[in-house]
Order: sequence, then structure tokens, then C-alpha cells
Amino acid sequence: MKDQKTMAYINLYAIFGALENLCELDDDAKALLANKKPISIGIEVKGGPGATLTFKNSKCRLDDGCKKDCDVKLPFSSCEKFNGLFEGTTTPLPSKGFTKIKFLLKVFLPLTDILTKYLRPTEEDMKNPEFFKKSTLLTLNVVAVAIAQIGNQDEIGRFSASQMMDGDVKMGIKDELYVTLRVRNHRLVAIKKAPESPRALMEFGSLELAAKLFAGKINALDCIGKGDIVMGGMISIIDNINRILDRVGLYLA
Repeated sequence: MKDQKTMAYINLYAIFGALENLCELDDDAKALLANKKPISIGIEVKGGPGATLTFKNSKCRLDDGCKKDCDVKLPFSSCEKFNGLFEGTTTPLPSKGFTKIKFLLKVFLPLTDILTKYLRPTEEDMKNPEFFKKSTLLTLNVVAVAIAQIGNQDEIGRFSASQMMDGDVKMGIKDELYVTLRVRNHRLVAIKKAPESPRALMEFGSLELAAKLFAGKINALDCIGKGDIVMGGMISIIDNINRILDRVGLYLA
């Protein structure tokens, strides 16, 4: 079963956090932000996570914590209410920044619509090679951050994290993109760049393979057996990452 608090952390850090990457990859996203004044949106979830999205120079950055000086503040009374935003059952009401409503409606919401198109693509969309690549790279970043949040928040994920020694895991798609899963004191952090000195490696052999794996169309163990997924270094860390990865499908389905 899904834990609502874990889901809230995933929605904030993995899904909204992917706006950082979207604004780098997609021209339509860049165009929405072009010539816009810098603006920050603080999100505060009671009993759950808080973060601030800052939009500046056609880029997006997510920082931990809802900053007091944010231009717009969106409070949510519970993790369930925040998750309802992604399910279409909750309408957010800002407690600060009513004069910025136009940005929320004309820029922020369209950005999330573009992101959704990439993260929940149709088969027709995925026939376009450029779209396919962007969708798969965005999904890699989402999956990496989701692994970290599940390892820190989900009961089963925390058990796997408790078995990990400190170190950096290099995870990514061969010749395309790598991210870091950093383990410190049984806590996980996803960093959207390759580590300098990884203790372990988990590499998907191609964009096509990664896309099928993320969509649940192929089995990771089969891919490992065939050599399509390369693992190396401290295998015990990878084993526990794989256990958490099994949970990612549940939360992102």
C-alpha cells in the first residue's frame, strides 16, 4: 500500500522537482518563463514536506523548506490534501501572493501540464525520437529522487536503507545521463549529476531499455541476467537500491 506521507515527499521533490529538468530540456517550458520576473512559490504541507520553487531566467530551482520570503505560499492541511493536487481532487488556495495568481494560472499550471505529458506519455508521443529521449531522461531524474524519498519515508524502504553503508551510487543511462544516489547514515539523497567517486554503479544499457524498465514493461532481474543492466562496485548497496526501486512503481503508477 502507498503511504500518504511518502507520496507527498515524492510528489514535491520528485515530481515538482522535475520542473528543474523540464525547464532545461523543453523549449515550450522555456518560452513560458521567458521575460518573466523572478518569482518563488513556497509549498508547505502540514505533517509532511515543505519546499520552495524559484523561477528565474527561464530556469527553475527547488530548495528544501518553504521560505518565509517566498512570493506565493501554498499551504496544505495534510499530506492527503497535497496528494489530491496531483489527483485532481484538491484546488490550492494561496495564503500569500494573491497578486501572483496570473503566474499560477498562466505559467505554473501550463508547466505542470507539459511535465505530465512527458511523465505520462502516450504511445504516439513516444514514437517521436526527440520526445522519447526527453521523456526518458526526465523519468530517470524522477525515479532517482523517488528512490531517495522512499528510502527515507516508506517503512519498507527505510528497512532497505538501514542495510546500506555510506557511499555514492552512480545510476544512469549509458552515454546519456547519470545521477547520484548518496547514502549517509542510512539516509538517501538524490543529486542530479554523476558522482566523482562512486562506490557502486547501476547502468542501463540504452534509452530504450530504461524507458521499458520505467514503464514496467520488462523485468530488472532479467535485464541484469542478460547484461543489459550493468552493476558494479559495492553490490550490497545496489541490492538494496533495487529493493527500493521495486517500490517506486507502486508510488508512481
